[in-house]
Amino acid sequence: MCGFIQRDAGSPAVINILRKVGLDNMIPTFEKENAGLLNFYPAFGKNPNRQIKNLIVNPNKAVDATWWFDCKPDGDTLRVGDRTTFNARNLDSPFWKGAVRHHRAIVVGTALGESNKVGSTNEHYLMNAKEAILFGAVYREFENGCYSTAVITRPPHERFSKYHQKSIPCFLPHDKDFVSAWLDGDANDALVLSELDNPKIHQDLAVTKVKTFKGGEPLSDKERLSADN
Repeated sequence: MCGFIQRDAGSPAVINILRKVGLDNMIPTFEKENAGLLNFYPAFGKNPNRQIKNLIVNPNKAVDATWWFDCKPDGDTLRVGDRTTFNARNLDSPFWKGAVRHHRAIVVGTALGESNKVGSTNEHYLMNAKEAILFGAVYREFENGCYSTAVITRPPHERFSKYHQKSIPCFLPHDKDFVSAWLDGDANDALVLSELDNPKIHQDLAVTKVKTFKGGEPLSDKERLSADN
């Protein structure tokens, strides 16, 4: 599961990663964000305003998208559906197959939140990176101009399972050729298929057990979750 994403708006880490992966055209858009921490949550409570800001849908376009794939147009906004679809996991399902083949997107963050159930309670972990984090996502565009999105998750990763047992977010490599392939909508690109089939941790993450994701009040010392070799 990926249930919380944070971005340090306008930070050098965000601008540097856009430049590193060849998304220079996106830099002015991200530079316009108000400085500070942007916190993104899924649209629980059927709130279409719970959006991921500046979801990158192609190398020249970023949109604000409701973080819940199952939506319908409703006037100039969206009506959030009942199906829990903030993460896209079973990618062979007809529900996700078309989107992951042709409507891939990128979320830029600097931290994420994960939870694990221990006994009767959930333990929450805030994961920060020195570089910005790129998450694979899918999106829908509706006839009223609104968008919805889901973050792709993959089967459990041995070292990540300490923080979430059921899945790992689809972290994307910081590579120009890969990012270009991810965004071009080719259903059978070898780079894309390899990444989806072999999920990896692409950078070191500093993990802290916290009371809440947004507050970030630490309940433990930081530990290092190292990148895969």
